[in-house]
Amino acid sequence: MAARPVGWPTAETFELATVEVPAPADGQVLVRNTLMSVDPYMRGRMNDVESYVPPFEVGGPLEGGAIGEVVESRSPRYAVGDTVLHGLGWRDYALLDAGSAVRVDPIAAPVSAYLGILGMTGLTAYAGLVAVAQLKQGETVFVSGAAGAVGSAAGQFARLLGAGRVIGSAGTAAKVAYLTDELGFDAAFDYHDGPVARQLRAAAPDGIDVYFDNVGGEHLEAAIASMNRFGRAAICGMISGYNDTEPTPGPRNLARLIGWRLTLRGFLVRDHGDLRAEFVERAGRWLADGELSYRETFVDGLPNAPVAFLDMMRGGNIGKMLVRLSTSD
Repeated sequence: MAARPVGWPTAETFELATVEVPAPADGQVLVRNTLMSVDPYMRGRMNDVESYVPPFEVGGPLEGGAIGEVVESRSPRYAVGDTVLHGLGWRDYALLDAGSAVRVDPIAAPVSAYLGILGMTGLTAYAGLVAVAQLKQGETVFVSGAAGAVGSAAGQFARLLGAGRVIGSAGTAAKVAYLTDELGFDAAFDYHDGPVARQLRAAAPDGIDVYFDNVGGEHLEAAIASMNRFGRAAICGMISGYNDTEPTPGPRNLARLIGWRLTLRGFLVRDHGDLRAEFVERAGRWLADGELSYRETFVDGLPNAPVAFLDMMRGGNIGKMLVRLSTSD
């Protein structure tokens, strides 16, 4: 990161640096990265503010989920050629303590899935519905940003977990068609086509019971207005305000929480590691049975990682946004 952005990041926010590839010490492995993830939470780490995770350092490498191949190992836990998942993306090579990597099976699923539907992305969607919103059979679920990586997983999981009706919002007609035609959403709408509150009421005339929030802003206010009594919202993200330079206006209808006894709860996926085994078993079975699908959007080359990040922030992806990395020995 070359500079902290004010508002939207620009090309000047990033700098491509070339450094010597280090040799691993005892207990370490050197990984050649092949795929890396770009995610909305990374925008928050570009700000020097107190948060649940330290900010990126100006002049230092960014970080994020990555998949790669072990090319040198000084640990008995990993052999050269093993495929591992780790948290040091935004670089071609990563030097890791062996305990910071997790071996993945490239035969069981495409390795990209471990950064998306079978990884943090999928677990975020699953935990938000199961542990945070406590989804019940037959309930109506609304997912904002539903064509993105987490949103598309949340909508499908809601359906597979027994929701009576699943509704999604997205930013283009093609994404709306993807939600209903491929992912099995019962209804979807383009939030550019009119007020979100009006479109949500039309899609859910009997109200909603669960809201999975990836967007915040107008979407959150609309969801509160449509919630049935004892409705619950799992607040995963608020991407609509991440690049605002002024405080984001709050929902104007928070008083509705009182009479309707509503619950709005923010959450972090790292607090729900206890669900990982259950999630992997269920999601893996759904994938194998053809009940769960996913899409990925790829950008090639580490120099284009900032482009991938900004495109993702603007909604230019369907499903998970990934960067394919290429290196030479």
